[in-house]
Amino acid sequence: MLRLDLKREPFWLDLGHGVRLKVRPCTTALMMAARAAAAKVEPGELENVVGVRTAALLGALARFAAVEWDGVGDDQGNAAPLTPEGVEALLALWPIAEAFERLYLAPALLLDSEKNA
Repeated sequence: MLRLDLKREPFWLDLGHGVRLKVRPCTTALMMAARAAAAKVEPGELENVVGVRTAALLGALARFAAVEWDGVGDDQGNAAPLTPEGVEALLALWPIAEAFERLYLAPALLLDSEKNA
């Protein structure tokens, strides 16, 4: 049975370390845009292709999904404005990327595997 109880409005993710990210729901269009962006990334000769592409997918997904953040500051401790470059830098931190993957991407993939999305 197909359940249509998916989130329709932006919601907050607690990514740990005092960082929260408000994101749009993970829609088909958003996921396809992130996949297309990640496919353009060319890993270096000595780099792990799967790791580089997975990191690129998570970065693109966060960049497209993010609408607000909290707990992110500049080098002087002032609240940093949300920018695509800032989101990419945030997702370059492994604990943050892992939390984003677990809290945002994994539930969408679980729905796909259940054929609920």
